[in-house]
Amino acid sequence: MTKTTTTRAVIAGCGGYLPERVVRNDDLAREFGLDTSDEWITERTGIRQRHIAAPGETASSMGAAAARRALERAGLGPEAVDAVIVATATPDSSFPATAARIQAALGMTRGIAFDIAAACAGFVYALGIADGMIRNGQVRSAMVVGTEVYSRIVDWTDRGTCVLFGDGAGAVLLVAGEGQGTAADRGILSTHLHSDGRFGDILLVDGGPGSTGGTGKLRMAGNQVFRHAVSKLAAVVDEALDANGLTHADVRWLVPHQANLRIIDAMGRKLRLPPERVVVTVDRHANTSAASIPLALAEAVSDGRIERGDLVVMEAIGGGLAWGAALARF
Repeated sequence: MTKTTTTRAVIAGCGGYLPERVVRNDDLAREFGLDTSDEWITERTGIRQRHIAAPGETASSMGAAAARRALERAGLGPEAVDAVIVATATPDSSFPATAARIQAALGMTRGIAFDIAAACAGFVYALGIADGMIRNGQVRSAMVVGTEVYSRIVDWTDRGTCVLFGDGAGAVLLVAGEGQGTAADRGILSTHLHSDGRFGDILLVDGGPGSTGGTGKLRMAGNQVFRHAVSKLAAVVDEALDANGLTHADVRWLVPHQANLRIIDAMGRKLRLPPERVVVTVDRHANTSAASIPLALAEAVSDGRIERGDLVVMEAIGGGLAWGAALARF
C-alpha cells in the first residue's frame, strides 16, 4: 500500500541578534534616576540586565542581522526564501512594512513580505501564518522574524514597566518538508492562536503611529496581565498537546515567551518539566516581546541543548490580549 505524505514546515535554521549595549539593573538607577535596585528588579522579575539598541539600530536592521544568521545556520542564501513575515510592535515606520525593509536588506528581489501585530505573542502568530502558507503550497519557505526596539516606547520614568523590557531580534527559517502526518514528523506539528479584545486596555501603547496620533508609551496593569498569563498559557499548551495526541511527558523542551521568571517557572511546573528543560533568557535579555522566543530558540539550538527529534513547546501572551502556542519537532 502506498504511504501518504503531508507537507510540513521544517525549521531549517535559527538566528538571533542583540545590540551591543548592555544595561544592568544597577545602571537604571544611575543613568535614568529611577528609584529601583538590582535586588528589587531581580526578586520580582528574574531580570538582571537588558540590551539597548544604538541610535542607528532599528527593527529592520536587527531583524535582518538575525535573518542572515538563520540563513547561515541553514546553509542557504536569500534566493531560497519565498516570504518574510515579521512580528513587531516597534516597526521602522507605519509603512512600508518592516518586513519589506528586511527583504531588501537580505538582497531578495522576489517573494512576499509583510508585518503582523500581536505584541509579545507576535512570533507565535507569525509562525502559524508561515506554517499555514507552507502547508497550503503558497510558499516553499518563509523567514519568520521577531524584532523589537521597546527602549523607544517604554516610559523611562515608570519603574514598574521600563525595567522589564529590552531590545533584540530573532529569526527562524522554515522550509517545506515531507512527513507522514503524525506527531513523530519533523517540523511544526500545529499552532494554536487566541485573542480577547475585552482585555486590550491592560497592556497597550497609548498612542503612536496611526489614527490615535501622539508619541505613545507602553502601559501595563502588571497584576492583571500575570493572572491571565498563567491560566491562558497553560490552557493553550494543553490544547496543542491534545490536538496531537501527546502528553506533558512527551515534551522535551519548553521555550516560553521571556516576560517574567515567575510566569516561566509556573509554566514549567504545569508541564512537570525540570528547570534544566526550560530555556530561560529573561535574566540576560529581559522581555524582548516578539523577539524573545526566537532569540531563546536560537541560543538553545546553537549551544546544542535542542537536538534532532526533540519536541519543543513555544508559548506566549501579549497585548490584545493575544496568546498562542506552537509545537515543533526538531
